[in-house]
Amino acid sequence: MSAEPENPASAPDPEAGASIAATAGKRALLGVDAPLRLDSGATLGPFTVAYETYGTLDSLKSNAVLVCHALTGDHYAASTHPVTGKPGWWGDLIGPGKVIDTDRFFVICSNVLGGCMGTTGPRDLNPATGRPYGLDFPVITIGDMVRAQGLLLDYLGIETLFCAIGGSMGGMQVLQWASACPERLFAAVPIATAARHSAQNIAFHEVGRQAIMADPEWRGGAYLDAGTRPRAGLAVARMAAHITYLSEPALHRKFGRRLQSRERLGFSFDADFQVESYLRHQGSSFVERFDANSYLYITRAMDYFDLWEANGGSLPKAFEGTKTRFCVVSFTSDWLFPTAENRKIVHALNAAAANVSFVEIETDKGHDAFLLDEPEFHSTVSGFISSAWAARQKAVRA
Repeated sequence: MSAEPENPASAPDPEAGASIAATAGKRALLGVDAPLRLDSGATLGPFTVAYETYGTLDSLKSNAVLVCHALTGDHYAASTHPVTGKPGWWGDLIGPGKVIDTDRFFVICSNVLGGCMGTTGPRDLNPATGRPYGLDFPVITIGDMVRAQGLLLDYLGIETLFCAIGGSMGGMQVLQWASACPERLFAAVPIATAARHSAQNIAFHEVGRQAIMADPEWRGGAYLDAGTRPRAGLAVARMAAHITYLSEPALHRKFGRRLQSRERLGFSFDADFQVESYLRHQGSSFVERFDANSYLYITRAMDYFDLWEANGGSLPKAFEGTKTRFCVVSFTSDWLFPTAENRKIVHALNAAAANVSFVEIETDKGHDAFLLDEPEFHSTVSGFISSAWAARQKAVRA
């Protein structure tokens, strides 16, 4: 392991120099002594992982909680984002006296491998060429992301986690942790997720990737060398994906067919409707904080995730003999990762004789409910964490 570099190498990007590259927080240089072997067979190292921590690690190093972020998230779970200036995406859950109580727990959240907010990804410099990786960056998987997180824990001197928690792609990482490293994980909270990506979700991701690659400014993935970015393609990818994070009732409640800043139809292709204006804003703001190639790589990692295939077609085998405690959470209006997919995880855990509880939260907020103010969700997670922590303390004292 190595000391944290003050200024890890980052690819030049004239348009994004004040946005994507403007990252703050902690850095760990990993894979120095031995490179990380990826599922593709490629190796990567040394590489940088960007992370944030909250709270204090106790003397027994028993109170560490790993927060795993979703596709377009990052490690600023409870910190002000350096690009957008907005509060952390899980600031309602993480903090003193909150659901994940930083007076009690040491919380770690890292930007995933392949990301664009400080962790090594396709926008960073390839040491072999001195130029941005672009599509020369190796394809990564959820398993690779988790192995990189494991190296980060080693770097921090943490052998075991009290809990890993995350929603959507974050939930996939939690499941990978529970399957691949059960001896390092006391409790797991996978939220609004699945043990493998569905054909429908792969299809939505492919639409987004094709939108990016169809943008003439993508330039075969080498847009950074050309000093440009595929803004239009990435914005469309974000717009299409964002629809899947919501529900029809939520869209109707929030927008209906209300017009945007006008009293009658404009008979043009401007944003007549509020929902159109909202999606355009989501797209345009997203390109300021996210790299297009990272979007390709991370969506592909989600597509490849399949705990059935990784365990010979048996999902229960993925959790065989586990001592990890689980709380699986789904939302009634989530059609991206519906309750049925979460129930499959629960059934597999039951078949593996695991300690598991399951809660389906009634809400019309869709997939994004785990990021929003949802009191029943918060109380469910809080109750599970309190119960698991009491059991953890008992085990530590024994």
